[in-house]
Amino acid sequence: MTYHLPAGKALGGPYIVDVTPEKAGWDHSSLRILELPPGGTHSFDTGDSEWIVVPLSGGCTVAATDDFGQDTFELQGRRDVFSGVSDFAYVPRDARASVTSAAGGRFALTGARCTRRLPARYGPASEVPVELRGTGNCSRQVNNFGAAGVFECDKLIAVEVITPGGNWSSFPPHKHDEHRPGEESVLEEIYYFEFAGHDGIPGLGYQRVSPSGPGRDTDVLAEVRDGDVVLIPDGWHGPSMATPGHHMYYLNVMAGPEAERAWLICDHPDHAWVRDTWPDQPVDPRLPLYTAPETSA
Repeated sequence: MTYHLPAGKALGGPYIVDVTPEKAGWDHSSLRILELPPGGTHSFDTGDSEWIVVPLSGGCTVAATDDFGQDTFELQGRRDVFSGVSDFAYVPRDARASVTSAAGGRFALTGARCTRRLPARYGPASEVPVELRGTGNCSRQVNNFGAAGVFECDKLIAVEVITPGGNWSSFPPHKHDEHRPGEESVLEEIYYFEFAGHDGIPGLGYQRVSPSGPGRDTDVLAEVRDGDVVLIPDGWHGPSMATPGHHMYYLNVMAGPEAERAWLICDHPDHAWVRDTWPDQPVDPRLPLYTAPETSA
């Protein structure tokens, strides 16, 4: 199994990234990245999965149609992932979805197989909690638009992480590949990367995933660039390293078999002590890159 998929290696149909459970070799998590030209539209059946549509660049109209009628949501979106929080739309399973963009753009479709059918909903940018996690050179920003306890889904968990150039995130290395009630949950995870360029030079970073025990042998040390994907079925993941001068963005998509939708992690025992140093250091003054708007546009 190849866990690092460089840009262009996860193409599928109309999608520049198309990660399905079948392609990933697991059971729950999905990610599609859709690029639309001005006036472009794309429709798909949600099937047995719930989806959150979140603009990476540009805005769009999302419609969800089923036997009960149609819900339509206008997403203002954003210029790019480094310029602001985006609004988003939740589309339930067993529906027909369409994404239309007057000006064109790039849109993430984060998905998870699920059993409950929840109503289609709009998620305003103003209600996305922007969290500053870590301090010093472990400082990063987390946009918790689809986090457990923030926005209701059946199985899907999705967040955005921005790591300033030169910093490490997903650190200490952590895992979520064992069922330990109240301590750790089983979650398949997808990382999708974008980078801020500098004077026309594209950015890059590095991602590490290491085996966490017998039968959990995912092992990745990858140079990652715009549009790359890393699949994490198990294992210690982190650090995610942003090279100096280039801010790093990644979109995390998670889902698993647990009855409770929760992000419960276990830190690597060799590096867990790093968390104890955070109270003695300031948060990177470059953060937050931005905050959620006070009200919806």
